[in-house]
Amino acid sequence: MVSINWDAFTPYPALLGGLLIGLSAVILIAATGRVAGISGILGGLLKPQANETLWRATFVLGLMAAPWLYTATVGSFEFESPRGTAALIVAGLLVGYGTRLGSGCTSGHGVCGLSRLSPRSLVATGVFMGVGFVFASLVMHAV
Repeated sequence: MVSINWDAFTPYPALLGGLLIGLSAVILIAATGRVAGISGILGGLLKPQANETLWRATFVLGLMAAPWLYTATVGSFEFESPRGTAALIVAGLLVGYGTRLGSGCTSGHGVCGLSRLSPRSLVATGVFMGVGFVFASLVMHAV
């Protein structure tokens, strides 16, 4: 059985984060005509093309700077994984494999694709959310 720690429930920061993600996706598509799919943006940095590197690097640097910006403006930022660093690394590798398998990630399919009413993104989002729920349940109950 899953229980929610209501003392740790923070809807306003989550809402603000969601609005910022949406705003960045809108700005990127309006400015470049590109979808804000993080795996595609990062993949484009690994295979550089003319006139593509600057905006991709800026976007990725912005993602990497977000925790420090949060800490500087709001306060401390603490994160602890109940499964440890090794589990985070394995999970990250599995997510990376899944983004290649699904031709996109949660930001590309879940945020941008669904907002454009893409049937492919609806299926992809349903599959990765479903698989995520199953694996999270298995891992949480296995230990």
